[in-house]
Amino acid sequence: MSSPYLFDVTTDTFDRYVLENSFHKPVLVDFWADWCAPCKALLPTLTTIADSYAGELLLAKVNCDEEAALSERFGIRSLPTVVLFKDGQPVEGFAGIQPESAIRELLIPHIGAAPEPVAAAPEPADPAAEATTLLDTGAIAEAIALLQQAIAEQSSDALLLLLARALGEHGELDDAEQVLGAISKPEQHKEAISQLKTQWVFKRQAAEYPAAELLTSRLASDPHDSEAAYQLAILGLARQDYENAMGGLLGLMQSDRSYADGAAQKTLMQVFDLLGGANSLTIQYRRRLYQLLY
Repeated sequence: MSSPYLFDVTTDTFDRYVLENSFHKPVLVDFWADWCAPCKALLPTLTTIADSYAGELLLAKVNCDEEAALSERFGIRSLPTVVLFKDGQPVEGFAGIQPESAIRELLIPHIGAAPEPVAAAPEPADPAAEATTLLDTGAIAEAIALLQQAIAEQSSDALLLLLARALGEHGELDDAEQVLGAISKPEQHKEAISQLKTQWVFKRQAAEYPAAELLTSRLASDPHDSEAAYQLAILGLARQDYENAMGGLLGLMQSDRSYADGAAQKTLMQVFDLLGGANSLTIQYRRRLYQLLY
């Protein structure tokens, strides 16, 4: 079923796309499997319900054959099982086939009734604005679906730039690079393209490093472990936790300025360019860097 509010999640993406999104709007999670005929019968009903809320309810799918860890994590014993997440917690759910009316009644205490449908509802006037809002609230899969549909109807450099950003945040860096290559007038978007590529450099670096928990443990055992400090800062930059990452880089400069031929200072300068000179974090940390240097 095609819907801008429907997306797949895996063990690796569940916390970000379901739990984090559920602090902004409820997320209905459909635990299913390809061999499960009732699952296939239920999905159109769930999609219709999600569409009726016009973006106020998201619908995620978990393929239990491929994501057994999620099934164990939430104690899934039969399929289909549907669970509603809100504010990071499961708040309601049911197993098996349920009529649409019963599912809607179950949702009302948590999200209210769906708005009454209106005839011939117009398409969004500005898909770029809607996609930007989705990205800013962490609904990346929704933004990708919306942008791909909009570009299929009428492409533009602005939409391609947003799609590249969305794909990059989704971890699809090679696809994101290809989308940037399709921009017809890159010189007009030079700064934005440069910022995206810098962010992707951090993501590619981070993919080669140990998990944050291990690096944190190493620093707890040895506060002078410069490699762990630097790699932890890069992991922070990859997930756009700029303030903590910049603080870590500045701390590394204070303790080991020459580490990796001044990598901490060079990386800080990259972050300043990424965020822009007017950004409050750039202003704050540039001042602290200059105080340290001079």
